Amino acid sequence: MLDTTALNQQRNFFDGHSSLWLFGYGSLIWKADFDYLERRSAYIHGWERRFWQGSHDHRGTPEAPGRVATLIRAQGAVCHGMAYRITPDVLAPLDTREKNGYLREKVPLTFVDGNVGDNGDAAEQSEGLIYLASDDNPAFLGEAPLADIAQQIAYAHGPSGANAEYLLNLATALRELGAEDAHIFALEHQLKLL
Repeated sequence: MLDTTALNQQRNFFDGHSSLWLFGYGSLIWKADFDYLERRSAYIHGWERRFWQGSHDHRGTPEAPGRVATLIRAQGAVCHGMAYRITPDVLAPLDTREKNGYLREKVPLTFVDGNVGDNGDAAEQSEGLIYLASDDNPAFLGEAPLADIAQQIAYAHGPSGANAEYLLNLATALRELGAEDAHIFALEHQLKLL
């Protein structure tokens, strides 16, 4: 397992800022166990959420890793989540939480006012930070048939709890946002068939 904590502490895209936006697309949507100044529904362009990252430290173990969300590039895609305005001191505990292969990256994000489908006036945008587990990190598991991913999720359990809980909580949180996510909802369906 690669611990990315030290690497992330060198990735200071927002040096000198008193606050910054953090975009959560996985457990950060529903498990904000950190202090934040503001929370807003938001989305990012060009990314899709996938359960392709291994979890050896939260939702699984080194012997039996779980699967958690990461992002893959996808032209024209929209990924909905939750944006948190945080102070820079919140990054240190987040770096520890996301240490299993995730690196800080800077992305443009768009805030959602009202429901996800609304296309009102020009949407407010900002630069934000994501934690991204790319395909070159040691914990990346990659694509697999949905039934196989669901099977792995069904049986994985780690210090943060059951892997199935992570998936089900994420699916619920996305519905509460009014967001569509074919991959997450198909995985949820497969899990419930087991």
